[in-house]
Amino acid sequence: MNEQRIPKHITLTSHPGEDTSPMNVRWGAHNPQERGPILAFPGESTHRNAIGSHSGSYAIYRALAVASGTLDPLHKPDFTNTSPAVGIGPFRQWSEDNRIVSLDPWGHMIRDVFRDHIDDGVSIRPTIAVTRARLTVPELAYLSDTAQLAPDGSILLESGEINVTKVAIEPVWYLPGIAERFGVDEHMLRRTLFEHTGNMFSELITRPDLSVFLPPIGGITIYIFGDVAAITDSSRQLACRVHDECNGSDVFGSDICTCRPYLIHGIVDCVRTSQQGGAGVIVYNRKEGRALGEVTKFLVYNARKRQDGGDTAERYFERTECIAGVQDMRFQELMPDALSWLGIDKIDRFCSMSNMKYDSLIAQDIEIAERISLPDDMIPEDALVEINAKKAAGYFSPDPVPDSEQLSDAQGRGLEDY
Repeated sequence: MNEQRIPKHITLTSHPGEDTSPMNVRWGAHNPQERGPILAFPGESTHRNAIGSHSGSYAIYRALAVASGTLDPLHKPDFTNTSPAVGIGPFRQWSEDNRIVSLDPWGHMIRDVFRDHIDDGVSIRPTIAVTRARLTVPELAYLSDTAQLAPDGSILLESGEINVTKVAIEPVWYLPGIAERFGVDEHMLRRTLFEHTGNMFSELITRPDLSVFLPPIGGITIYIFGDVAAITDSSRQLACRVHDECNGSDVFGSDICTCRPYLIHGIVDCVRTSQQGGAGVIVYNRKEGRALGEVTKFLVYNARKRQDGGDTAERYFERTECIAGVQDMRFQELMPDALSWLGIDKIDRFCSMSNMKYDSLIAQDIEIAERISLPDDMIPEDALVEINAKKAAGYFSPDPVPDSEQLSDAQGRGLEDY
């Protein structure tokens, strides 16, 4: 890389200078031209109108690539042939007042809606990409072999592979809307974000004129089963599973939690619903260990197993709170945004027992017709403590919720009856 392409001086954006004229962002405007593009690329410091950086948590790797000389810091990507494989939107939810506050609804359409800016040399980066893919899930091949699922040659193939539409979404936060969603003062939100990220983003405090923040966190992947148009067709069924990342179970099949079983259960329901003429949606959020992180999660595993009396449902959440200070940091208030981006008003089959997810969707005017619990025969033996603790905490279940005496009795018998 030519070192001369690296600027000799550092430009601080903590305070707007005379030559700084950020493009206005009118969040929630009815058309993208009124809304304006999101500009966070360092090379666009003159018109930069967002705090943070593209690519979420991967922005640090980009910086390493620049520092090591393997990436030109001023490189402009060629987006030829990168347009969405399937058209999504626009939907009315995109312009409803603060209906979507944690992603850019126009993030996959920049080459179409902001072409004039791009032609003028402005470096606008997509924050959403839509492609087609095949999923290979071993459990589905088994279900096909046992005739519990029938390959149709279009959605579910004879090989057990599934044809899907896949969407990747980077987080784009509209700070006034985020503050409203959580019922907090925007200045307090900005100050807390600033202080608890080690003062990484000074513009949160010094640039109240910048209302958009691209946080250094993981994003969302959406898997769509069947006809995308069926998602917003009220005459066709929609199945949905909103799933929070659990690497140990989702990828490696841990026997201590129900994450992979529920993910598979959701995928199966999405396949069946799409085969019947409807559609299925899996929303996969990067919120490892209830957004506490995998290190904290493994510490909690150790504490649960080593405590006096062993792992118990009554102390399931307590052990997490003792270490992390809180039971859960996923904050499902932002979760409905991805579904609103898809234009969803109603979910016919919601594959989740979580009261937090359910309440957040209802609060954002997304109707849920039926809640689908995880079948007992899909719960690993060592995960029975978890499932009973969640039921006792208010998670949905069609079965009677065991009381503390029943839980203690079941624990003493290895939880065989629960």
